[in-house]
Amino acid sequence: MGVAKKRKFRLLDAVLASVCIVLVVESAAPAAAIGNTQYIWWIAMLLLFFLPYGLISSELGTTYKGEGGLYDWVKRAFGRKNGARVAWFYWINFPLWMASLSVLFTTVMTTIFPQTAEAGSWLLAAQLGFIWFVIFASNFRITDSKYLINSGAIIKALIMIVIGGLGIYALMTGGAAGQAKAVAGGGSLLGGLSFVAIILFNFMGFEVVASFADDMEKPEKEIPKALALGGVLIAAFYLFAAFGMGVAVPASELSLDSGLIDSFALLVNQPTTSLAVVVMGVCFMYTMLANLISWSPGINYVAMYAARDGSLPKMFASANKNGMPKGVNIINGVLASVLVVIAYVVKQINPDFADYFWTFFALNVFTFLMSYVFLFPTFLKLRKIDPDKRRPFKVKGGSFVLNTLTYIPLLLLVAALIFTCLPYDSEISSLKPDWALISGAAVAIAIGEVMAFMAVKRQKVNNK
Repeated sequence: MGVAKKRKFRLLDAVLASVCIVLVVESAAPAAAIGNTQYIWWIAMLLLFFLPYGLISSELGTTYKGEGGLYDWVKRAFGRKNGARVAWFYWINFPLWMASLSVLFTTVMTTIFPQTAEAGSWLLAAQLGFIWFVIFASNFRITDSKYLINSGAIIKALIMIVIGGLGIYALMTGGAAGQAKAVAGGGSLLGGLSFVAIILFNFMGFEVVASFADDMEKPEKEIPKALALGGVLIAAFYLFAAFGMGVAVPASELSLDSGLIDSFALLVNQPTTSLAVVVMGVCFMYTMLANLISWSPGINYVAMYAARDGSLPKMFASANKNGMPKGVNIINGVLASVLVVIAYVVKQINPDFADYFWTFFALNVFTFLMSYVFLFPTFLKLRKIDPDKRRPFKVKGGSFVLNTLTYIPLLLLVAALIFTCLPYDSEISSLKPDWALISGAAVAIAIGEVMAFMAVKRQKVNNK
């Protein structure tokens, strides 16, 4: 009786996984809301942020293998306290993201099936069902879910290609969208500062691909290739889809949640209840599930590893029979569920309550980017304190190149965090604080400091 052959991630699987993980269809509309200056921002971020980020992630991911990922890298470089901060921010973004996508899921559902808009508490049930389906699927190894992830990547790519292709057709023929002139206007360069965080968010996640190293034949060679190929594809898809939405809808009128579906309906000149739009909507909803399921192993493993290492609470540390994180997975579901229930109750009390998709999503983006503040200096620090470590993939260049690759993306990251909380209002030419986001960010930072304090305290107790 032969031994079952272990399933492996091929290069194609890794490329598709990177596309599925990094290509976030739901954030295409918020990015497109910048207007035509988005192309300047995209190109700038590609060169100044994505390139160094991809190179640094490839080096760190192939050099320091293991489940700790970003947490382990930062702890090696800057100690347990900063490692705990990173682990907290890296984890907390996920239940926030899950909550935001559950809201978006039902927003798309009510757009293509208007009769469900009056479903009341059943919409809340659908949001909770969405959350707990993700939790259930996250109990299995990535290789067991690769077909869902691969299909999610393909569907994401098709959505972006279709939106962009229809935009080109409408622009050339003056046809379906009827608003082809919209592509010629909108957006100020300074106004784009408020959405730079979205563009950066759209690039993040390549280090998660490195977590698949143990399931790959030659990760040292295949991971950098997957990152390079995936990066080129992802950038092209974002820009293509943004162009299509820009043709259909002026940037100032583009909805941050239903913008993609609205754009598609205009481009095909069909109501949102038509078969074509319904199919697009269902595909969009499927990609949301694929997004979260593809991300959960990387996020959950880091949190579980950090908990076992004493940097997060012990309840994060348990694993199931498949070796997948159990405690953190359940906590993800509980927290996301609590958030959507609270939002639902508040909405019932105050129907004028602001769009909580954007509230959850913006806070998710903020906390996620916070976890990367240490990534770039970590790369430089580990080069200095661990110079003899074998680096299968090593970024080439002298001190000037390495410093440039470190500090330019770091400055962009800090600027993105600031302008997310202080968005630029082009109408009054000034910064306009987002107090809801600032409050949420302050709470997240405060809890992160508590986590860092407790991590150091646990370390002192263990050392005695």
